[in-house]
Amino acid sequence: MRRFVLRRAGQAAVVVLAAYTLTFAAFHLLPADPVRIMIGPENAVDEARVAALRAEFGLDRPAWVRYADGLWHALRGDFGTSFQTGRGVGATIADAAPRTLALAGAALLLAVPLGFVIAWLAAHTGRPWLRRLLGGLPGLSLSMPTFWLGLVLLQVFSFGLRLFPARGDGPAGLVLPAVTLAVPSSAFVAQVLSVRLLAEMRQPYVSTARAKGASVARVVSVHALRNAAMPALTMVALLAGWLLSGSVVVETVFARNGLGRLVETAVTTRDLPVLQGLVVVTTALVTVLALAVDLLHPLVDPRERG
Repeated sequence: MRRFVLRRAGQAAVVVLAAYTLTFAAFHLLPADPVRIMIGPENAVDEARVAALRAEFGLDRPAWVRYADGLWHALRGDFGTSFQTGRGVGATIADAAPRTLALAGAALLLAVPLGFVIAWLAAHTGRPWLRRLLGGLPGLSLSMPTFWLGLVLLQVFSFGLRLFPARGDGPAGLVLPAVTLAVPSSAFVAQVLSVRLLAEMRQPYVSTARAKGASVARVVSVHALRNAAMPALTMVALLAGWLLSGSVVVETVFARNGLGRLVETAVTTRDLPVLQGLVVVTTALVTVLALAVDLLHPLVDPRERG
């Protein structure tokens, strides 16, 4: 087990390093200058001030020197200061992270049970039309643009029925953004789980259980669901990354100040330290979740216990 954890930790470190490197390279391929964006319109630029700011932020040094210096500090948890605000990147991310993590966590708590229920009903029902209907729900959910779904929910439940606020960081303001993220996320879980459940239902142990008098609901719930759950659980780590990336759109639609809005601002203003800090933090979070899911596999599926 220790070798497995060390191997996965090494792979995670490589993924985080690659994400940091690609972010740095992509930033320098963009034509815009962060200093000129920070100062203002082109006709109001003072070249002496531009040069002074470039020197202050270290942008006058060669790219490889900035990369090596930034990586060295990042390994110690220091991502520098924001080009736009002059504030530490760590403090900036720490302020925005709780709102986004609350949104992603709420969406995940809605998406996983909803996906399991849809897949369970599709496997349990004996009516072909209902099975086809339930099987088509994931595809329908995935086809809906997130921003469109968010706008529809706002129009109906905020402006129409006035049940939830259109914006806000409290519990009531979390409901509609969480549902907006949860609907397409549940489709991933339901799609993966449905395929595995249908395959498990054709296994000999299902026929044996049915011959002993077990109902379809019991066979699905007690036997097939547990064996089919592993790919869906693996999806949880991928969903976490998708939810964090999806927060960019959702937080913009619902005017929430979280990591999504921070990403949008950092990309627009070419704020490299903030962007790299966000990439490293989110990549590390997803890889840690993936490792945790891998460690849970033997607990859920006894066939994987060595």
